[in-house]
Amino acid sequence: MTSGGDGAAPRAELRQGSMRRLRDFGVRPNRDLGQNFLIDDNVLGVIGRLAKLKEDDIVLEVGGGLGVLSEYLAPRVGHLHVIEVDPQLEPALRDALGPFDNTTLHVADATRLELGALDPPPGKVVANLPYGVAANVLLKSIEELPDAALWVAMTQREVAERLAAPAGTRTYGATSVLAQLACDVRVARRVARSVFHPVPGVDSSLVVLERRAPNPPPAAVDLVHGAFAHRRKAVAGSLALAPGAPAGTRDRVRDALEAIGRPADARAERLSPSDFLALGELLGR
Repeated sequence: MTSGGDGAAPRAELRQGSMRRLRDFGVRPNRDLGQNFLIDDNVLGVIGRLAKLKEDDIVLEVGGGLGVLSEYLAPRVGHLHVIEVDPQLEPALRDALGPFDNTTLHVADATRLELGALDPPPGKVVANLPYGVAANVLLKSIEELPDAALWVAMTQREVAERLAAPAGTRTYGATSVLAQLACDVRVARRVARSVFHPVPGVDSSLVVLERRAPNPPPAAVDLVHGAFAHRRKAVAGSLALAPGAPAGTRDRVRDALEAIGRPADARAERLSPSDFLALGELLGR
């Protein structure tokens, strides 16, 4: 393993290195893949502190891009897995990862790759996530990496706020509940658009998830999705419309809601993650 100091490369040097890879390897950012490459080191130290990096950490990075974050992480951890879906970025990433013998590059789609099969198994996820798949990748990694304890992810600001949203707010939904059933979630800070190339048309934030509970059972996950499937309906009505819902579902759900101290006609956005757990237990989920 090649080791490095605590400081990142000077900002001008890092930016020049990133732009060199764009030029030398003929990389053109793919809009369809939501590619906005991190090219500024100003945020790397922030990510590192939030991730509480240690020399024996096994870290998963999703969306390697030009390798800027990879180069920062590799000398600070025990092993780094980097997943990148775009094969045109493989030469640039191999250039970035070449000096480090503690890295594994996976040219694959993180939404399809079996994360639980990664060896060694990651205990942390640190990533600059493509905007279009950020929430899905985070929820998938929570589910498939039950021993992972910490996530630090750059996402579109709206995604970060949705993940951390409290019950009763406009942005609270199934994504919020599923993340918060397993993790404490907080938006750590907003990130300037200027740290990316090309400059995105939306704002970004760093979101931190720290595991506090095991993953909920699959039936509880289905319950959450079913409850939010028809947002304008009460939970009882929405679950009664779920495919395969048995007769009497509406009444059973109404009774269970009252049993946990919630109105029988409550909507999904009014129920906290702990309410969903309690509701699932009463319904045998």
